[in-house]
Amino acid sequence: MFANIDAILFDLDGTLIDSAPDLGAAVDQMRVSRGMASLPLDTYRPLAGSGARGMLAVAFGMTPEDPLFDAMREEFFSNYEQCMTQRTYAFDGVAEMIHNIGLAGLQWGVVTNKSARFAEPLTRGMPLFDTAGTVISGDTTPHAKPHPAPLLEAARRLGLEPARCIYVGDDERDIVAGLAAGMGTVAADYGYLGDKADTATWGAHARIKSPDALLQLLIRA
Repeated sequence: MFANIDAILFDLDGTLIDSAPDLGAAVDQMRVSRGMASLPLDTYRPLAGSGARGMLAVAFGMTPEDPLFDAMREEFFSNYEQCMTQRTYAFDGVAEMIHNIGLAGLQWGVVTNKSARFAEPLTRGMPLFDTAGTVISGDTTPHAKPHPAPLLEAARRLGLEPARCIYVGDDERDIVAGLAAGMGTVAADYGYLGDKADTATWGAHARIKSPDALLQLLIRA
């Protein structure tokens, strides 16, 4: 499927790691502190990939247009900083996939819309990312995904042409960014897709239902 590939880049939340338990806990703490009932994790999970916007929408029905949104978002961020690695874990098969990427002689890295405030301590705190060649956050470049700039910066830092990279993500904006960057694209069907997402409509070059299927897409020289 993919030939002449030297690096694989990944989205973070919903693709490599399941951070929904910590994201949900951070916003649920806000509900409980206000005397509201706690909500189950499954209520939060479908919107975990949308960060504060998604979590506040689930917990409080709040949109960014709400005059209290900025203050509530900062409270959520503060809560999340205190717990971001307590319940977060790599999806099944991800650690093995990363190990096999190394065995194949490929570089790898992360391109996430999570701000450096969270992405950097989170990836530093998980051994999974010890071999990552680069971690690009949502505020590393002037534009976040779906703009291609973060992906192009990742390729630049790895010393590669974008066409020598593929990008894997569980959100349509990941595929849009990857295509705009001139990379091969893979939709991760196991991420935070929600009930309405249809990865078949995203235009990705390939789709995988589990991490262990990724390297099977590479054509060996």
